[in-house]
Amino acid sequence: MEQILSNALGELLTPMTAAYALAAIGIAMHFGFTGLLNFGQAAYMLVGAYAFAMANLAGLGLVPAILLSFAASIVLSLILGIPTLRLRSDYLAIVTIAAAEILRFIVSTTGLNDVTGGPQGLSGFAKEFYALNPFPVGEYGFWAWTMDEKGLWVRVVAWSLVILGALFVAQMIRSPWGRVIKGIREDEDAVRSLGKNVYSYKMQSLIIGGVVGMFSGMIFALDRGSVQPDNYSRDVTFYVLTALVLGGVAKVRGSVVGPMMFWGLYVFSDNFLRELTKDEPFSIFGIGIIQKAQVGPVNYMLIGLGLMLLMTFRPQGVFGSKEEMALDGR
Repeated sequence: MEQILSNALGELLTPMTAAYALAAIGIAMHFGFTGLLNFGQAAYMLVGAYAFAMANLAGLGLVPAILLSFAASIVLSLILGIPTLRLRSDYLAIVTIAAAEILRFIVSTTGLNDVTGGPQGLSGFAKEFYALNPFPVGEYGFWAWTMDEKGLWVRVVAWSLVILGALFVAQMIRSPWGRVIKGIREDEDAVRSLGKNVYSYKMQSLIIGGVVGMFSGMIFALDRGSVQPDNYSRDVTFYVLTALVLGGVAKVRGSVVGPMMFWGLYVFSDNFLRELTKDEPFSIFGIGIIQKAQVGPVNYMLIGLGLMLLMTFRPQGVFGSKEEMALDGR
């Protein structure tokens, strides 16, 4: 049990959790504060990761690679937003989930092996990033949070980006611009009647949330050391949305804490079920309930059940305000 608890707590501060926190902050800007239904945050993560990896492999350097990823996320927002933001929000939802799948299939095609690496993806693009590592070789941390110098460096960068992204979005939402954005979420016709360009504000929100999602994809790639199409499937967006709902849709701190809680619980549940079925299937009164090969699907079922219970009894999430953001009352 101690090992299971250690694994779960160790997951709280991993670069992957930080990447999901950044992605959740981006969706919070889109959905939580503006009311834009983005079901394709994985598309921004994919664009950010691939643009960053391809630019580094082409020898452009770290800073140009980041700028290229930044530009790519803006272009993606324009492509998605121009035809949809004047329409109902469900059109954006359809376009974003379709765009995420289309982009994933494009980068995985064998015809682009020389550019995107095809199904195998790209690797070897993080050398310059790790060359900037200021930490000497060695082991750092304690108990559940033990890591080498590379792990420490990527964690420092990842969580620094999470803090900066959270502070930036929080400051934007407190500004006059943010009050307009929240007004659009509640009643865009009323905001339009006050002379505000609703379409322009929506586009700005889409771009900001997309840029934050782009950084999420970069961290995701740096943590794994490779970029592969299957790492940016529909499951990624589902996990991000679940974590966001868990923390609180319209709260920046919920966007950060939600993924930490989600991955901590996910790893605890997965490890616990694997320990339970390690030697023999888990049985009740002699009836086999869970076999070792069924741990993954059962864990998915538990996530779905937990999400159903959360939406039923606390739809605003752990940190959310029911008056401001009850999902069933929007």
